[in-house]
Amino acid sequence: MKIYSWNVNGLRAILKKGNLQEFIATEQPDILCLQETKAQQGQAEVDFLEYEELWNSAERAGYSGTAIFTKVKPLSVRYGFPEDITANIAGWEDDFGDARKEGRVLTAEFDGFFLIDTYVPNEKDDLGRLKYRELVWDKALLAYMKQLDAEKPVIVCGDFNVAHEEIDLARPKQNEGHAGFTKEGRQGMTNYLSNGFIDTFRALHPDTIQYSWWSYRGGARAKNVGWRIDYFLASERLRERIIAAEICDEIMGSDHCPIMLELK
Repeated sequence: MKIYSWNVNGLRAILKKGNLQEFIATEQPDILCLQETKAQQGQAEVDFLEYEELWNSAERAGYSGTAIFTKVKPLSVRYGFPEDITANIAGWEDDFGDARKEGRVLTAEFDGFFLIDTYVPNEKDDLGRLKYRELVWDKALLAYMKQLDAEKPVIVCGDFNVAHEEIDLARPKQNEGHAGFTKEGRQGMTNYLSNGFIDTFRALHPDTIQYSWWSYRGGARAKNVGWRIDYFLASERLRERIIAAEICDEIMGSDHCPIMLELK
């Protein structure tokens, strides 16, 4: 089974360019998780007949949102975080604000695992969302991952908006403390990996320098001045089922490229 994740930075835009259609025809993913769809279901001319569509769109038009296209029928679908998780996060009601309406978490249950598609909030250039990210979001996502993992293994994929280690971005010294490379955001990723989950790409490629996002400015992609901020995390007990974990940086259409996880 091949699962792909891709922040498409606007589903309608990437469909108009034809990149997504070409990608699906060539790669034939069994499951495709998208982030930053920026569309409600029905707004984008999606015509992938082999796939069931699952959507969690933002209430705000043209913003955020997640979607899953799957050939494998899910056993159940869950939207956002459950209330029993958020009720235990201090400051949730005060700090979460409109993020509850941003369509950032979509979960599909399959026979052998739960699959969480997530678009983690950016800390913002002025770090205005840093405390929310650290004290609210990362705690909620980890608690949710652990809750599901008690039932069956979990796979979490998407744009986490953080480079975990210096190897994960081209210019770590210049970006230290900036959005996407703060100690708080990096600690959030460390916390996931300290609680029974693995970074599947690093598990298979411990020393590989490869990126999944590039700024549109200054020809960053052509120069490969990028960041690895898109991840497949998985329950430790899925390690033996992992055949491949790849970054598909040759595929164009967004400022992110797709990533792939193949399971036995």
